[in-house]
Amino acid sequence: MRMKFNKSGQLVLVSAASLLVAALITACGTLTVDFVFVTSSKAAGSNNYGEVDVFEVNSESGFMRQIPTSPFPSGGRNPVAEAISSDNTNLYVVNQDDNTIVQFIIGNDGKLYPQNTVNTPGIFPFAAAVNGTNLFVADTYQPLPSCSTAAPCSGSIAVFPITASSATPPSDALGSPLANGSLNYWPLSLPASPQDLLEPTGIDVLASGKYLYVTAYDSTVRASYIFGFSITGGALTPLNGGVPLGGSGTPFATGTCSNAYLNAPFVAGTCPSAIASDSTGSYVYAADPANSSIHGYSVNAATGLLTALSGSPFPAGDQPSAIVIDPAYSYLYVANAQDSTVMAYSMSNGALTRLGSYPTGLQPVAIGVDPSTNHFLYTANFLGTTVNGTVSGFELSPTAGTLVNSQNSPYTANSLPTAIVGISHKTAGSSAQK
Repeated sequence: MRMKFNKSGQLVLVSAASLLVAALITACGTLTVDFVFVTSSKAAGSNNYGEVDVFEVNSESGFMRQIPTSPFPSGGRNPVAEAISSDNTNLYVVNQDDNTIVQFIIGNDGKLYPQNTVNTPGIFPFAAAVNGTNLFVADTYQPLPSCSTAAPCSGSIAVFPITASSATPPSDALGSPLANGSLNYWPLSLPASPQDLLEPTGIDVLASGKYLYVTAYDSTVRASYIFGFSITGGALTPLNGGVPLGGSGTPFATGTCSNAYLNAPFVAGTCPSAIASDSTGSYVYAADPANSSIHGYSVNAATGLLTALSGSPFPAGDQPSAIVIDPAYSYLYVANAQDSTVMAYSMSNGALTRLGSYPTGLQPVAIGVDPSTNHFLYTANFLGTTVNGTVSGFELSPTAGTLVNSQNSPYTANSLPTAIVGISHKTAGSSAQK
């Protein structure tokens, strides 16, 4: 028998369906805990720009899916690094081949809106960090006429002042690079060996915004160093008279480690590394890919000088490429590019104790922890599959520091992903502080 409905019944069904749709929409919005931005260095479109994938993260399962309008053009060729403004409203994308930084407003739905493009003072920018009122960018080479990949010279650090906006949505203003005497950058050099070629490989600013640390590779003597700077209004002053504060010694007896990262997206240095600090600014950690280890240091709060931690260096996987420290829990995680794993550690007075190793997609080169709940972790996997890059997602145990795969991980991304950052869904498109 065929059932018939009168108009009242039809209205009831329509209302019920509408309520169901509204409930689903509300639930989806409520369950999105973070937006995650992943840069892809593979050329796309007529202008050969890279792209930015935007994922939303489900708060219950950690499941990651791209928002409907993703990906977005990166605004330049070969994007290799990202940074988020301190108010979570602006994304800065570093495009290496164009020597540019593109500023995007982040909408409350995670969409990206390009606003401004500025040039870095040096050549081949590759890393960036934010301390609230300044954006710090590391360039592979200084802007000298003789500097190029054919005739390399030492790298430099540029500082761009950020003026926060009160508009809705807020679009922060990125100023011109700060002056350093007659220069608009801070060159890297060794006081005792100014002829050595120093290529910066990582940059980190403490949560306090007081000190900046840069890892660098000395291609002249094949050694790795950490340089420190104090920050005053954005201007940098070298710590310790410019003498390195730490390093990995001389890890290469002959030649270089040019094959260490296979197809890694980094131009900076023959042996890229990573550097990160904890949320209290008490400890700094640097990756040593050549020796498969992590060097840990305690920070002197008054001077910014570093002291090697007892037990350092700590063993890592094969070619550690990225480090992240959970800001809420005492855990540190390292992405190992060559063996495609994440290694988890507990932290006690800075010392690291290995908790476990977890497989990722192929060749993870970037890693992040969700900023909303500190409950999820993700990696950008450069090779991913034979066709696409991937993003691996994990659920983090706040009591044990261990990881389990998020639902349906890994997730498809555009080819050759290089960097990954995230913001809380609650602060997207607003001026709320992180």
